[in-house]
Amino acid sequence: MFVANTTMEVLSFLATLFVFVLGTGILIVICMFVVDVVQTKDAVRRNYPVVGRFRDFFSKLGEFFRQYFFAMDREEMPFNRAEREWIGRATEEHDNTVAFGSSKNLTPEGTAIFVNCAFPTLDEDGVEMQPLEIGPYCKHPYNAPSFFNISAMSYGALSSVAVQALSHGAKMAGCWMNTGEGGLAPYHLEGGCDIVMQIGTAKYGVRDKDGNLSDDKLKEVAAHEQVRMFELKLSQGAKPGKGGILPAVKVSAEIAEIRGIPEGEDSISPNSHREISNSAEILDMINHIRDVTGKPVGFKAVIGDTDWLETMFVEIHKRGIESAPDFITVDSGDGGTGAAPMALMDNVGLLVKESLPMVSDLVHKYGLRERIRVIASGKLVTPAEVAWAIAAGADFINSARGFMFSLGCIQALKCNKNTCPTGITTSDKRLQRGLNPERKSVKVANYQKHMVHEVQVISHSCGVSRPRLMGRNHVRIVQANGQTMLLSKLYPRPDVIAKYKPKATAKAE
Repeated sequence: MFVANTTMEVLSFLATLFVFVLGTGILIVICMFVVDVVQTKDAVRRNYPVVGRFRDFFSKLGEFFRQYFFAMDREEMPFNRAEREWIGRATEEHDNTVAFGSSKNLTPEGTAIFVNCAFPTLDEDGVEMQPLEIGPYCKHPYNAPSFFNISAMSYGALSSVAVQALSHGAKMAGCWMNTGEGGLAPYHLEGGCDIVMQIGTAKYGVRDKDGNLSDDKLKEVAAHEQVRMFELKLSQGAKPGKGGILPAVKVSAEIAEIRGIPEGEDSISPNSHREISNSAEILDMINHIRDVTGKPVGFKAVIGDTDWLETMFVEIHKRGIESAPDFITVDSGDGGTGAAPMALMDNVGLLVKESLPMVSDLVHKYGLRERIRVIASGKLVTPAEVAWAIAAGADFINSARGFMFSLGCIQALKCNKNTCPTGITTSDKRLQRGLNPERKSVKVANYQKHMVHEVQVISHSCGVSRPRLMGRNHVRIVQANGQTMLLSKLYPRPDVIAKYKPKATAKAE
């Protein structure tokens, strides 16, 4: 009897303990749920309360298990873990040094290695970044303050809160923000940053009711002082030869109004400008937009062949150099942020590593190096990539996915599904709620400032006082035999065609 009573007491105690532990556990989960929903620091936890905490937990464990079970830090695509973590540390202003040697494989063919100087420039002797003028023949030229800027990402492809964060962050950092082809939204203007208005094949934001380019709409957009330049998009890296794609699920009433299209229908741009079928017509449209707006106008393109560029440059000299585009944005053919057919994303268009030197050389060859600014775009998210682009011939670098990472992108590859877990590329208000623009704008600015600083560090190591003084003699490229060759030997700068030589001596790149 005594044993039976004791057993019952033990069972009763265990049952009570179980109920207490279960109740406590439920209470803790509820508290965690409330904390996660209220906090604004982590978008994943806010959108997926409690469950989202496991991501951080497993990410930390991954540090120890990756070498046995998962991809190594430099193996992931399209951006590896080392690249993403550098951006993450930069956005948080954490220590961005590494220990125990480089984890980057420096031997593959095509790897860029910078040529350090025996007598590097002292940091205190370095020159602050200098503005560079774009559009000297315009009524309103633009003195662009930064060489590193936010690339084209449309409102609609990006959420309103993401655009707000980028706008405020760009203002804090002192760089420009490209609207993408989706038109000018109030969220672009909200932060007070400099804006580059992109005009795609559908003319979103500057079209009339029939879809044609509207001078009245152009004037309306240009009336905003923040709008500094216009970019005519001929093609983009994700899908050269095909227009922009915004799925119907993302076309809200607001986006439809901004773009001038029906709500709830797929927003698919034509694969080309109907007004443009040759190089001369590109110049016609550029000059028309510039005449109407009074602001610098250039174009963006993925490069395949270059004959059309040479034809254009000859035509410019016939008309006068004031007719030239104020800038050319060279986009890389290996993909972008939005929805695109895999056949185009994977296989069409030259990579920026080849196309940028080619375009820069052609601009130089036809004596237009001081007239036309060259902008590089396409997977340039780290200081080494940006420094390489400057040395290869770019005046400016645009980045889209680098700034997406600064917003908290986790490379979930859901940009085209409206299910982005971090609220960056979705119109779902529940998911957008996880992205706090006030906090993320600071991270955007931090990323931009760290990028500029570390590119300056590379330039000082090469012995020049500022990044734009880097040239092709400052970079060596690994060859198939394992040896390196100067970029200037791989891409020797051509002589300027005699009859196109500018009267004034051009400054060194």
